Amino acid sequence: MGGTVNAVSSNGAYTFTKPNRESIRLLTGLGVEGDVHAGETVKHRSRIRKDPTQPNLRQVHLIHEELFDEVRQSGFDVAAGQLGENVTTRGIDLLGLPRGTLLHLGNEAIVEVTGLRNPCAQIDGFRKGLLKQVVGQDESGKARFKAGIMSIVVTGGVVRPGDPVGIELPDGPHLPLEIV
Repeated sequence: MGGTVNAVSSNGAYTFTKPNRESIRLLTGLGVEGDVHAGETVKHRSRIRKDPTQPNLRQVHLIHEELFDEVRQSGFDVAAGQLGENVTTRGIDLLGLPRGTLLHLGNEAIVEVTGLRNPCAQIDGFRKGLLKQVVGQDESGKARFKAGIMSIVVTGGVVRPGDPVGIELPDGPHLPLEIV
């Protein structure tokens, strides 16, 4: 049970997209070295305004590359890093993982899944109409957020495209992902 890292991205400035890199270094308890969202406390501007002392549960953003395949069918050309993610994966149902899942990225790094990314209006600023594509509805009509998951760094290390992703589920009962 696992998948692959297809791309890694980071940016030291507050911009929506993040350039792809040859590798990124995850720092325990902080996030991606040199990334604007790294830190023990929240770094997203909207969250800083609310309470800058909140713990940063959004240190590393992961998106499944299959989402890009899905939105491409609706006419949206999106590539790795363009939605602000740090790690783009393939072969893993990221959205179906329970809270507390450990993802082993490559040989060293381990992140703990904290919850779902809350897609914001900036997505429509990037590609008009894309927000509607990444926020769907389930069978009961409840909102289904598809723009990736958030995590914290448990064990640091270097992550590169092509690295395997191992999945370690938490002991039960499994808690579904909620927006963090």
